[in-house]
Amino acid sequence: MSYDAILFDFDGTLVDSEPIHYECWQEILTPFGVVLSWEEYCRDCIGVSDRAMIRQLADGLGLDFDELYARYPAKKELLRDRMLAAPPMDAEIKDFLLGFEALPMGLVTSSYRLEVEPVLEALAVRQCFVASVFGDEVNNLKPHPEPYLLAAERLGVRRPLVFEDSEAGLASARAAGFTAIRVENPKDLPSLLRSAMPS
Repeated sequence: MSYDAILFDFDGTLVDSEPIHYECWQEILTPFGVVLSWEEYCRDCIGVSDRAMIRQLADGLGLDFDELYARYPAKKELLRDRMLAAPPMDAEIKDFLLGFEALPMGLVTSSYRLEVEPVLEALAVRQCFVASVFGDEVNNLKPHPEPYLLAAERLGVRRPLVFEDSEAGLASARAAGFTAIRVENPKDLPSLLRSAMPS
């Protein structure tokens, strides 16, 4: 096997959380009279930092950035509550994480530790990741290579295989010099893993 670790993105890769993110943003934007379509969300918002997304929305819709950003904590609370109520991880993905021991695994996400770790703990898979990099631990978010370079450094590896769903994430991993596989939908991840990790 030519890889020495597996690195996973979180949202849209390990968990089918983007629809939940979208619903939460919809609730936050409604009082501003803003309707964000699912197509717009997928095109413009997935894989970018929430701050950059809010800036983009504010500029594009003529809203006050500070007023909109002030609602961000409420969005995070909504997301946390809904993710903990029903963590959206496929059972086959969970079984893989719990049973895979051939290579160390790491997590690389632009979401904050406070948002992700409680969900991993609720799913009982937190211990599967030898190292993790969260959005509040780096100076440069994806598509910059820093998150993936930091994850490889923490794992002590040089040739990790990366699974990502967004353009920004793929660009980040590839800029770090790593092989990256696109995950169109979390339900595709088990078959992609089987193809990449021959028994």
